[in-house]
Amino acid sequence: MGSRFPSHQLSNGLYVSGRPEQSKERPITMSSTAMPYTGGDIKKSGELGKMFDIPVDGSKSRKSGPVGNPPMRTGSFGGAASHSGPITNSTSRASYSTSGPVTSGMGGGPTGGSNRQKSSSGPLNKHGDPIKKSSGPQSGGVTPAARQNSGPQAPVLPATGLITSGPITSGPLNSSGAPRKFSGPLDSMGSLKLHSTSIVNNQAVTNLSQEDDYSFKRNFPKPILWSVILLFVMGFIAGGFILAAVHNPILLVVVVVLFSFVAALFTWNNCWGRKGVTGFIAQYPDAELRTSKDGQYVKVSGVVTCGNVPLESSFQRVPRCVYTCTSLYEYRGWDSKAANAAHRRFTWGLRSLERHVVDFYISDFQSGLRALVKTGYGARVTPYVDESVVVDVNPSNKDMSPDFVRWLRDRNLSSDDRVMRLREGYIKEGSTVSVMGVVQRNENVLMIVPPPEPLSTGCQWGKCILPASLEGIVLRCEDSSKIDVIPV
Repeated sequence: MGSRFPSHQLSNGLYVSGRPEQSKERPITMSSTAMPYTGGDIKKSGELGKMFDIPVDGSKSRKSGPVGNPPMRTGSFGGAASHSGPITNSTSRASYSTSGPVTSGMGGGPTGGSNRQKSSSGPLNKHGDPIKKSSGPQSGGVTPAARQNSGPQAPVLPATGLITSGPITSGPLNSSGAPRKFSGPLDSMGSLKLHSTSIVNNQAVTNLSQEDDYSFKRNFPKPILWSVILLFVMGFIAGGFILAAVHNPILLVVVVVLFSFVAALFTWNNCWGRKGVTGFIAQYPDAELRTSKDGQYVKVSGVVTCGNVPLESSFQRVPRCVYTCTSLYEYRGWDSKAANAAHRRFTWGLRSLERHVVDFYISDFQSGLRALVKTGYGARVTPYVDESVVVDVNPSNKDMSPDFVRWLRDRNLSSDDRVMRLREGYIKEGSTVSVMGVVQRNENVLMIVPPPEPLSTGCQWGKCILPASLEGIVLRCEDSSKIDVIPV
């Protein structure tokens, strides 16, 4: 059938006017294979494994378009980026991100040199290149890469509300939960000095001095002492005058007898006064915390539990203590050096003292209640804790105890030809102690606090013991090294 108008037949047999369309070349389409099942193994997850620098199986990697030889790094490109296709060369962690076919060529083609087509997403700098980002440590001599890698991150622990023993600055983790970093290795001496410094500077720790010990001179009233001395001086003067004038020695003999009796009484109290005080504490009746009133002075005996800041003994390194005392004594002979300014010859003198106490809990034996004993934060405390001799050193055996020599060196104490004795006492968790103080009830918290005025022991006539004053909270504990503690 002839016609001036061109026509053609479709595939379904219908004739339409117009010329048939010329067949067009099909555009290149992007194809991708299905992601294989990884089973939780990050090595099989393709690009995800590359983000964490984990070697992956190239045959199972996700493909997106054919990629030829990867572009080589040139001076105009400074880093690595991630391709969307598989990479076969380990040195070609790409300089930029590409999508689609990429062919090799370093000449003047569309993909060679600086005319190379780049396709990237994200912010660009003033030259039109993608901004390079990197985090984590970079190897030396390598240009920072544009490939983003977070690197190994420390685990961040969530806040659980758990109350732990010790401040947040202690332990292997910092306040954010990451491992604590140290500027350099710490040896035993460095850690010991750091530990000692932290104890001294910690406000929760009460540092006790030698003045907190029992002393008959400090307990005896000074006005009475000087009055007795003045009376005896006057008596000796009068007795000597009468003896010289009328040759009658009666008054002088009476004064000498009285003076001998008073001197013997003072000497007895100076030697056995501490034992008399501990006897008074032992005979003081125990109170029951359940029926104790607010503001009542009580004595409570029970088992000790550490509070927020446990201590550690200085020499034996006994952990989880609430009270520690380490004292170094020296014996002074005729030509020996004095340990302190008041050290007399042929006596033992105190050279060094480290004594600390913190807040702790005590569980009453009678009622089973638990009370907080406020002995930390600079509270007034009078300790009566037995100490045991740890080391006896003389010039002949001073090299037999390397731990003692190291202890002296850490404290800048000389270890020359001296007769020394180290004593240490402590109250560790689980020990049985007696506490004397004032009960204070604050809502549901039961506390034992220092009394406003000292307690007098009174005269113990049967033992010839003069009165003594007990200031602050009184702690009484026998030698803990010889007593089995109760596990808590």
